[in-house]
Amino acid sequence: MIRDVFLLHGLWMHGIVLHPLAARLEARGHRTHVFDYASRRRPIEAHAERLVRFVREAVGSVPVHFVGHSFGGLVVLSALGRPDAPAAAGVVLLGTPVLGSLAGRRLALAAPGRWMLGESRPHWQERHANAWDGRSPLGVIAGSRPSFGLGRLMGRLPGINDGVVRLDETAVEGMAERIVLPVGHTEMIFSARVESQTAHFLTHGEFHHDAQPA
Repeated sequence: MIRDVFLLHGLWMHGIVLHPLAARLEARGHRTHVFDYASRRRPIEAHAERLVRFVREAVGSVPVHFVGHSFGGLVVLSALGRPDAPAAAGVVLLGTPVLGSLAGRRLALAAPGRWMLGESRPHWQERHANAWDGRSPLGVIAGSRPSFGLGRLMGRLPGINDGVVRLDETAVEGMAERIVLPVGHTEMIFSARVESQTAHFLTHGEFHHDAQPA
């Protein structure tokens, strides 16, 4: 069965960074669509509206899958919370700061950091997230290797984290499953292990059970 998978990059990135992940998913028989957007220049609602149109123009009204890395996962959740949301067959979030990011808040303490965050700044603040409705499976992959990232530049992050987002910041009420992999925040989109787990979830609605649950 061919699945249409829409991939979204994170803050400060370009859609081209997702081409290796898209190629791996294509090799498994999925049909991928990379959604590129100016992450810091416009409000998340504008990105979500564009994503809804992008999906409709690409596939019409058939149910589709979403994979969102970091801030891209927030765009996915915003789009799926709209009245005109596309039908989601499944969602995978990769290091998405659903509950905000301490590293992002630290960055915002200085004027240059606030400029770097741009319109995305409110979404790095600590907050409560809306519960997932459970009509389709949502899986979360979190990283545990803080080898490099905002957390290293702005001060050490407490607890398990990927260098930018802490494990505790990735929880979504109603998610089907969450796993922790030994990868850093940016490393996620290039990791063969992350791709394998993502592909498994897209197909089965669950991750490989030899992975570490969280």
